[in-house]
Amino acid sequence: MRTYDNPVIPGFHPDPSVCRVGEDYYLVCSSFEYFPGIPLFHSRDLVHWRQIGNVLDRPGQLGFPDGLPASAGVHAPTIRYHGGRFHVITTGVGALGNFLVTAERPEGPWSDPVRVDLPGIDPDLAWDEDGSCWCAVAGVRVARIDPVTGKVLEGPLPVWSGTGMQHPEAPHLYRVGQWWYLMLAEGGTAHGHSVSIARARSPRGPYEPAPHNPVLSHRGTDLPIQCTGHADLVRAADGTWWMVLLGTRPRGWFPEFHVLGRETFLTPVEWVDGWPRVGPVAPRHRAPTAWHPLPAEPERDDFDGPALAPCWISPRGRPDGSWSLTRRPGRLTLTATGDGLDRPGHTFVGRRQQHADCRVAVRVDPGTGRAGLSVRIDEAHHYDLEAGGGVVGVVARIGPVRQRIAEHPVPPGPLTLVVDIRTTDVPPPTVTSPGAGGEATGVRAAGPDVIAFSVGGVGGVEGIDGDRLPDGPLPLAELDGRYLSTQVAAGFTGRVIGMYVTEGSAEFDWFDYRPGAVGDAGGHEA
Repeated sequence: MRTYDNPVIPGFHPDPSVCRVGEDYYLVCSSFEYFPGIPLFHSRDLVHWRQIGNVLDRPGQLGFPDGLPASAGVHAPTIRYHGGRFHVITTGVGALGNFLVTAERPEGPWSDPVRVDLPGIDPDLAWDEDGSCWCAVAGVRVARIDPVTGKVLEGPLPVWSGTGMQHPEAPHLYRVGQWWYLMLAEGGTAHGHSVSIARARSPRGPYEPAPHNPVLSHRGTDLPIQCTGHADLVRAADGTWWMVLLGTRPRGWFPEFHVLGRETFLTPVEWVDGWPRVGPVAPRHRAPTAWHPLPAEPERDDFDGPALAPCWISPRGRPDGSWSLTRRPGRLTLTATGDGLDRPGHTFVGRRQQHADCRVAVRVDPGTGRAGLSVRIDEAHHYDLEAGGGVVGVVARIGPVRQRIAEHPVPPGPLTLVVDIRTTDVPPPTVTSPGAGGEATGVRAAGPDVIAFSVGGVGGVEGIDGDRLPDGPLPLAELDGRYLSTQVAAGFTGRVIGMYVTEGSAEFDWFDYRPGAVGDAGGHEA
């Protein structure tokens, strides 16, 4: 029996929405404060996905203001195909409000945004038999709109507020047979998350809730996948039904921590007596009939192409002059545009951490500047391995506290900076007996992972203690991963690992991301 592993898109890829065109599937996710916005994936079997671009890949489409807060920006896109065009509708929190973009091909180019004058977030699109376009927003209200101009033609009409839990949001409308189904998320996007559904004969209602609501929730369970919700339905080419949804994989001691953010999961759906039935989302499921594995993504980026790969993202934007692939071909040159990593003007180019265990390495020549490799949740929560001024050091920023943890001299020229993230040797929590003086030492809580920093290319340099440093990698520090988790930093994003510069310019020869054994996604034959 062929099976697949969840999540099907690991790492910080929340709020998935999916559509099918023939035998092809396209999926989008929230991107929040990061540019380019709305990663776009393609698949032939719902299991193996490849990012083919970003919907919002031009600065003029986003218009993020300076100082946009972390976890603002682009929330909860919906992708649909109608009339020979792809449509993506979403909310720009702190920016455009609800807006719509379209394209003839999923790779783009995508249009400039058309503003949809509706309050609320998480907009959805569906078309009636007569061609009317309906938009549902969190609340839950529906309106008939003109998808070309964004004008509201009817409504918004309050139709169904869910089962009474907090935050009814992420509505999706579907026409299945003679019924219109309205599916939404409830309970917030944390441990209370759930999926509920109702149906009516018309998009306007009245809606009849499913007798077994919520149709999906992992709240109150000890299942390894938590926070399940914000779902979208798709009918496969073979007639089977599937649900994509977000979830988390918490680790560590109570209350547990998730560091990769909310990820994209896939689970089968059956229709019973006119209602969808969804079982618990398992780490492994029986696979869809279609099976189209994709070649493995390259582990190393040598920056030899004419443009950055679509996986590379930057907070709020990537101004002209802050980066270049042509200044020195075969190198990514980053130039500081601000005055510090903790300020909006720094230059950062990173990619999502997608595996619980991984090693990330980068070859950098900081020149006369200051540059490095950062593991980041937001401006106030990041660990940095930084080179400049003849030294390399580890800097930890946790909320209002910024501390230099370790430092060593290094020779001028290129260095290899290495970050190892591992879960396999994280010590379990222990309770120790009172000390000899009667004082209780208490409980040492284990975090979800350990983040270790080292540097290569420093052989022959005299260390702080006067000894000559070895030619191999030089360990600098190990830090607890809890402080780069959603539970500490708050917000809607996950970890992003990348290159940065805070002074002058730096050249990056390559970036290497190698997943470990834990948390890998893939398919299996049994």
